Amino acid sequence: MSEQVWSYRPASGHLAWADLTGYRVEASDGHIGKVDKHSYEAGDAYLVVDIGVWIFGKEVLLPASTVARIDLQEEKVYVNATKDQIKDAPEFHRDKHLQDIGYRDELGTHYGLGGLPWEGPSGSHRA
Repeated sequence: MSEQVWSYRPASGHLAWADLTGYRVEASDGHIGKVDKHSYEAGDAYLVVDIGVWIFGKEVLLPASTVARIDLQEEKVYVNATKDQIKDAPEFHRDKHLQDIGYRDELGTHYGLGGLPWEGPSGSHRA
């Protein structure tokens, strides 16, 4: 899988110094949760999102390339995934999956991020 799946898109507005912890996460069809943890390491960037709104204490891992835009003033992260896609992602366990390459490949496939960099679920490029 391309390491670009685990990198922020240039148009996202991501700034390495910005602490996204606590930011609201907006899926393409509405609010999904809040950022609990994030990484901006090159080729290993992601968001851990608490979606406890639906299921108490559930967290999901979102590859950084799912981030469409970051609004620092409103403290919101907009992602290119629906609430159902995020909710139905492969189960995430922080202790087990943060460094698991197989799990990350599975996530890339789930979000339709395999193949060309930043390819969305419908196969269209999102720059």
